[in-house]
Amino acid sequence: MDMNRKCRQYIVFDLEWNQSSNGLEEAVKRLPFEIIEIGAVKLDQDLKEVGEFSRLVKPSVYGRLHYKVLEIMRIGMEELREKGTPFPEVMRDFLNWCGKTGNGESAEPVFCTWGNMDLTELQKNMAYYGMENPFPYPFLYYDVQKLFNLLYEENSKNKLPLDHASELLGIVPDKPFHRAADDARYTGMVMEKMNFSAVKDYLSLDYYHIPENAEEEISLVFPNYSKYVSRKFETREDTIGDKTVTDMICCKCSRMLHKKIRWFSSNQRNYYCLAWCPEHGFMRGKIRIKHAPDGKCFAIKTIKPVGEEGVKKLEEKKEETTLKRNLKNRLKRTREKKRDG
Repeated sequence: MDMNRKCRQYIVFDLEWNQSSNGLEEAVKRLPFEIIEIGAVKLDQDLKEVGEFSRLVKPSVYGRLHYKVLEIMRIGMEELREKGTPFPEVMRDFLNWCGKTGNGESAEPVFCTWGNMDLTELQKNMAYYGMENPFPYPFLYYDVQKLFNLLYEENSKNKLPLDHASELLGIVPDKPFHRAADDARYTGMVMEKMNFSAVKDYLSLDYYHIPENAEEEISLVFPNYSKYVSRKFETREDTIGDKTVTDMICCKCSRMLHKKIRWFSSNQRNYYCLAWCPEHGFMRGKIRIKHAPDGKCFAIKTIKPVGEEGVKKLEEKKEETTLKRNLKNRLKRTREKKRDG
C-alpha cells in the first residue's frame, strides 16, 4: 500500500441559510441566500462516523431573519451575532477539517449532501467574500436524496425529505430536524442503512462552474445513462441548434444513433428525442435548457435506454405536442383572418 496516497473519506454536510425578510425583490443579487450555519459529519470507508463539525456563522448581509428561518431553526439573530463567526473564518476551518482524518493525516474528501443546492450555495458565499475556490472541475459529489430515490422511490418524481427517508429506514431521531449538524448526521445514518454500494456509481455533478468553451464541456457515463453538459450559448435557439448538443450517442457503446423521433419540446425547457441502437435498442434523449448567472444558456443532456413502455410514452408525448401546436396555429390563423377582415 502506498502510504503517501491520501485516504478517501465522506464529508456529509448540511447548510442553513437566511434570505431577505422582504422577499427576493430586495435580496442582494450576488448573495440571495446567506449561510448562517454549517454542519457536517465525517464518515470512513465503512460509512461509520469518525468526526463532526458544527459552527454558526455571524450574519453580515441580512440584518433580520426570514420568518421561515425563525420557524424552522428556532434561533434568533442575537444568538447568531453572539455565537457566530464570520463566514470566511468558518469556511477556512471547515475546509481544513474536511482534508484531515481523525489522526491528522491528509485525506481526500468526497462530499455528500441531501439534495443538490448546498454545494452551489456554498460556492456562491465563498465568491461573495472573495475566497479562492478549492474544488475540482468537474466537481462530482453524492446527492444522497437522489441515491435514496434510485433505491426506494425509483418510479416517483417526488424526492422524499430527509425526515421521511429516515423514518422509512427505521431511524429514530433524538434531535429535531432542520439544524445543520443534526441533518448532516441523519444523512450519514441514511447512507449507512441504505444499500449505498448499489448506487455508488451514480455521482452527481455540481453546476456552479459552467463550461466556457468546447474543451471544457463535460461528458460522463454511468451504468444506465450518460450525461453531457454543454458550453454556454447566447440564446436558447443557439443551444438547441448546436450539433453536439443534439447528437444522440449510445450510452452503452458510444455509437452515433439514428433518430426515430427528432428533438421536440412542449414547454421550451425540456426537449425529448428517441433513437435506435442496433446493439442496445431504443435510447431516450432529454435536454434541459438552463440559464447561467450571466444570462446565457447551456444544455444538460441525458441519454438512457428505454423499453416498450418508455417508447410508447414518448410517442404519445410527441403526438400530444403536435396536436397542441397545430391547434395553436389554427387559432392564430383564425385571429389573423378576423383581424384582416
